[in-house]
Amino acid sequence: MASDKELADFLKSADRRAFKRVAYAVRDEDAALDIVQDSMIRLAEKYADRPAAELPLLFQRILSNATMDWFRRQKVRNAHVRNFSDFETTDDEGDFNILEALESLDGAHSGTESAADSVSRAQILLVIDEQIQQLPGRQREAFLLRYWEELDVAETAQVMGCSEGSVKTHCSRAVHALARALQAKGIAP
Repeated sequence: MASDKELADFLKSADRRAFKRVAYAVRDEDAALDIVQDSMIRLAEKYADRPAAELPLLFQRILSNATMDWFRRQKVRNAHVRNFSDFETTDDEGDFNILEALESLDGAHSGTESAADSVSRAQILLVIDEQIQQLPGRQREAFLLRYWEELDVAETAQVMGCSEGSVKTHCSRAVHALARALQAKGIAP
C-alpha cells in the first residue's frame, strides 16, 4: 500500500508530463488541466490502497480513459451547441494580436545561452511541438508514452490497451513521420 507521502510524491513528479501529454491530445490547456486534476483525484480516491510501484501505470490508464471521455463529451456537445467563445478576441478592439498570443507562451529561459541560440532553440521546439500535434492520435499517444513518459513497450501497451506490436508500429510510424517533417523544414538530428 502506498503511503500518503509516496502518493503525493508520485503525483508531484507526474503532473507536468501528464499535463503536456493531455494538452497535446485535446489542444486546450484549460481542459487538459481539468483532465489531469480529475485523474489525480480519481487515483487518490480509488487506488491509494495499491502499492507505490503500481501507481504510474494506473495513473497513465486513468489519464488515457479521462482523455477519451473528454473527447466523447465534446463530440456530443459539439453536435448540439455552437461554442461562441471561439469567436472571442484577445484585445478590447476585437482584433487578434499575435504578439499577445506569443507572450503567453513560456519562452523565458535562464542561463548563459546567447539570444540567437535561445531564439533558434525556441523556434525548433515550436516546430517539433507542431509536428507532434499533427501526428494521428494513436501514434501521438504511443510516442508520448514511450519517449515523454519513458514507459517501456509493455507498459505503453497496457496503458493504451493494445498489443506490444501495435505500440512498436505506432512509435515507428510516429518517429519516421516526425523525422520526415523536420527534415523537410531543414531541421537535422
